[in-house]
This record gives sequence, structure tokens and C-alpha cells, in this order.
Amino acid sequence: MPVIPLTGTRRESIGKGAARKSRAAGRIPGVLYGHGETPVSLSVSAREFDLAVRKQGGNPIIGLTLEGGGEYTALIRAVQYDPLTHDIIHLDFQHISLTETIEVDVPIRLVGLAVGVKDAGGILEPITRELKVRCLPTAIPAHVEVDVSALNIGDSVHVSVISLPDVTILTDPELTVATVVPPTVHEEKPAEEAVVAEEGEAAEPEVITKGKKEEGEEAEGKEGGKEGKVAKEGKVAKEGKEGKEK
Repeated sequence: MPVIPLTGTRRESIGKGAARKSRAAGRIPGVLYGHGETPVSLSVSAREFDLAVRKQGGNPIIGLTLEGGGEYTALIRAVQYDPLTHDIIHLDFQHISLTETIEVDVPIRLVGLAVGVKDAGGILEPITRELKVRCLPTAIPAHVEVDVSALNIGDSVHVSVISLPDVTILTDPELTVATVVPPTVHEEKPAEEAVVAEEGEAAEPEVITKGKKEEGEEAEGKEGGKEGKVAKEGKVAKEGKEGKEK
């Protein structure tokens, strides 16, 4: 793996305010640590980083030169992105030695079209997306390819099938890398059930309307009975008064 040159500048001021000023000036703030040394706050040109490093992928080795003195071989251990703009807002560099083994995570790339997907409509599900490996920095692979062409529905491929030259795989060999599952089946309601449901929904308002009508009729009946009673009592009182006058 080639060493990618990158120039950085030491940052005397640290904190959120200083970091914002660096980004406003077109630079990415970061920190360099490792080998038991005191961490160094720095910044690199956003444009230079994008052209030299960002499109490399994997774990590129950086030949980091700091203005004012200091040359380091480093790996990018962490990249922080702005959640809205997706611009890089911070970088973590780890100082390494090209003659010492290190542990890194390497992305897994699935290749080929699984037979269970092509012929049976199955779905390929990635399970493990990275491998943890130990090796010299110059032996770090950009990615690991795993062929899934032979997988039928119900088949899986495991970490144990992966072999890399000059690299020790630390991930559990029994872990599943990918599997092919049956296609998803959506059950539809039978036509008869749908008709019954529609009829039930249509019948419900009639019951409510009928109930309201009966309540109205009952109320009218009560009011009519009350008015009749009053009229009857008035008639009796009138007849009694006329009898007395005679």
C-alpha cells in the first residue's frame, strides 16, 4: 500500500471556537496521537485532504508532514462528519511504524449474484460488514471480497472461508458474513372477507340512525303525553267551574 503525502499545521489554540475558525478558513481540525507521545493538535487543508485521501477508501497510510517540523507515518482512525452538510469536521490520526503490526477494521465487499436471488427470488442479507485483522501497515487490504454466487435460499457464508496473505483475521470465524433468505410474502384478505367487512361497515350507520330515530320518537311521545295531560286537566277544571256557576 503506497504512502500518501499530506501537509498539516500545528494548532496552538484548541476548543470549539478554534475548530470553527479552522473550518471557516477551509481547513479540517484534527489530532495526532500514538506511540506514547503527547497528542498534537493540527489542521489540514480540506481541499488537499479531499484530493489526496478522501477518495482512497479503506485504511490509507498517510505521510504527514507538519509545518515547523515533524514527519509522521499515520493512519486515519476516526472521521467526524457534519450531520447536515456531510462535510468532514474532525480527523483523528494515529502515529504508526511501518515495521510494527497493528489492528484495523477492513470493510467486506460482497461480489457475485447469488443463485438463490437470481433463480428463486431470494434476498441477500449482509450480516458482518467488517473484519478485524492484524498485519503490517503495508499489508492492510483496502477491502475484502467475498463471493456469494453459490448461495441458494437458506445458505450462508462465514468468516472461516476468508483467507488473506500476510494478514491474521481476528474476527470470530463462525460469524456469518451473508445469507440468502426466502422472498417476503404479503398475505391478502380473501374477497369474501373484504365484502363482509364492507357490508358490516355500511350496516353500522343504519343501526346508529335507527337508534337516534327511536330516541326522538320516544321523546316526542313523552312530550305529547305531557301536553295531553295538561289539556285534560284544564278541561276538567273548566267543566267544574261551569257546574258551580249553574
